[in-house]
Amino acid sequence: MGLLIQQTMSLNSSTLLNEENAQGAKRNPECLESLPQTPSSVEDNPLQQLQLASQEVLEKAKKSGRSKCPRCNSSRMFYCYTCFVPVETVPTKEIPTVKLPLKIDIIKHPNETDGKSTAVHAKLLAPDDVTIYKYPCIPEYEEKRHEIALIFPGPNSVSVKDIAFHLQKYTKKGVCASDDDCSREPVLKQAKIEPEEEKNPNEGISNSRSEGTRLKKIIFIDSTWNQTNKIITDERLQGLLQIELKTRKTCFWRHQKGKPDTYLSTIEAIYYFLVDYHQEILKESYKGQYDNLLFFFSFMYTLIKDAKCCAGKE
Repeated sequence: MGLLIQQTMSLNSSTLLNEENAQGAKRNPECLESLPQTPSSVEDNPLQQLQLASQEVLEKAKKSGRSKCPRCNSSRMFYCYTCFVPVETVPTKEIPTVKLPLKIDIIKHPNETDGKSTAVHAKLLAPDDVTIYKYPCIPEYEEKRHEIALIFPGPNSVSVKDIAFHLQKYTKKGVCASDDDCSREPVLKQAKIEPEEEKNPNEGISNSRSEGTRLKKIIFIDSTWNQTNKIITDERLQGLLQIELKTRKTCFWRHQKGKPDTYLSTIEAIYYFLVDYHQEILKESYKGQYDNLLFFFSFMYTLIKDAKCCAGKE
């Protein structure tokens, strides 16, 4: 699983083609003026079925080129990855805002290049629910371990659908000082419960949803896979419930060398987690509520795919 993949911010077509050219790709200069319009399938562009806000504002910004950040005055394309705000040519009112069902903390490796991280997309599009921390400056999570989970694959990781069951164990036993403590009986005994009558079968679903919504915050690590060990072994992240995502194929255009195409970019991991959470924990049908988290990602995917195709890469 990758959260953990880097992203380019050289986004206008000529720059992209120059970058690919340096790696030996053949260039067709006619493509700079007019990209070929060919029928696309879901396989060609798996993002085309997303229910997105109009990307006309990004089209205009692409044509006008780099612009200033309204806060730091740096020259950027589309947004400032340092200040987490759109540039002057991308009015904030034309950028969609996504409301999330829980809070998200993103822990960014200090060596992860700001301009190559997709984590900023989440902050731009869900500013009220997303916080980005640069490691090692991260919060203490110990007292809130009963309502926090960490996205990370491993031998003790559980699937999204099992969050409810495992959070129930945390809440019944309280916050554990160590993993060993979680296997012991709680110090304070609970009041004796009277024998229960037969329950309505629908109550199980309701209870599962209630347990699942005890999850208040989810943590993502933003780094390459080789950099992750330093963060995941930090004592402040020990004892957190770890979640492993379903296997999905990334659409990211620059995945890590030697790693499978199932290693997702950070914004993809956030998006897919929320889709699964919405369906399997909230028990609600998914109707594109979080699709706009991929507002920038999908636009850049198409832009770079067209540029590579035009350069003879495909």
